[in-house]
Amino acid sequence: MRVILAEDSTLLREGLVRLLADEGHEVVAALGDAVTLLKEVEEHRPDIVVADIRMPPTHTDEGLRAAVEIRERFPDVSVLVLSQHIERNYAAQLLASNAERVGYLLKDRVAQVEEFLDALERIHAGGAAIDPEVVRQLLIRTTHSDPLTRLTPRERSVLEALAMGYTNTAIAEKLHLSLSSVEKNLNAVFDKLDLPHTTGYNRRILAVLRYLES
Repeated sequence: MRVILAEDSTLLREGLVRLLADEGHEVVAALGDAVTLLKEVEEHRPDIVVADIRMPPTHTDEGLRAAVEIRERFPDVSVLVLSQHIERNYAAQLLASNAERVGYLLKDRVAQVEEFLDALERIHAGGAAIDPEVVRQLLIRTTHSDPLTRLTPRERSVLEALAMGYTNTAIAEKLHLSLSSVEKNLNAVFDKLDLPHTTGYNRRILAVLRYLES
């Protein structure tokens, strides 16, 4: 795939350039800030953008804002954002309009090369990839008033895998369930989270958003 990298750490940026090249991918631009990111995306139209959330000049949310704008202006470009710490509001903001072709990973996950590359492939294929640690922290923070508390342990495991971006088939393999069991549990999750059946709503996306915003 054709990739644009936006990461202010020279060491990490150059490491990612080499890793992706070794895997047969083409890095068409590697940037140290978010200022020129949109211009580079418009010029190169990459398959995927990998961007740090916090970059110069203010080191706040430049990368995130650029990622959100890329998703709005270039819907065919997949986006993977990297964060040093868990910031679930950023994750929810990134997924606000659509949970397809998008990922949110902690930087520590990059060191786990196979998981990082797997996340890239899932996003490029039109799916999503949410860091497992982000999902774990969300489970810990669930309150008694939260609708997620109505889910059974199995339903929570299925929703957790869904939030990470796995398809039904991948969830079945991950949890050692039949495909019909996964579908049954997902339907139960949708119902317990009071997600509408109205035509035009993607209940998978709504479930992930409800999960992240809880």
